[in-house]
Amino acid sequence: MPNLQKPMKKIPQRRCVGCGEHFPKGELIRVVRSPEGDISLDFKGKAAGRGAYICKNPVCLQKARKAHRLEAAFSCAIAEAVYAALEEQLQDA
Repeated sequence: MPNLQKPMKKIPQRRCVGCGEHFPKGELIRVVRSPEGDISLDFKGKAAGRGAYICKNPVCLQKARKAHRLEAAFSCAIAEAVYAALEEQLQDA
């Protein structure tokens, strides 16, 4: 009898810039730099621009901030006010 099951759909994996661990894409929050240069959190993962992924854990954002990993991912300097806004958005989520 032939196997009629659908093949398993591949789940994309992304790495958290804070802790460096790999997770399914849906479990992470995308930090996006828009074409205009604005940096924000993208909870749906659909916003236009360059993206980096981070865990929903505020500690990972602090690790990424301390090691300047978002600056490296976006190839630009990030102001302290942007980090404060990201932390606030992460806590509200």
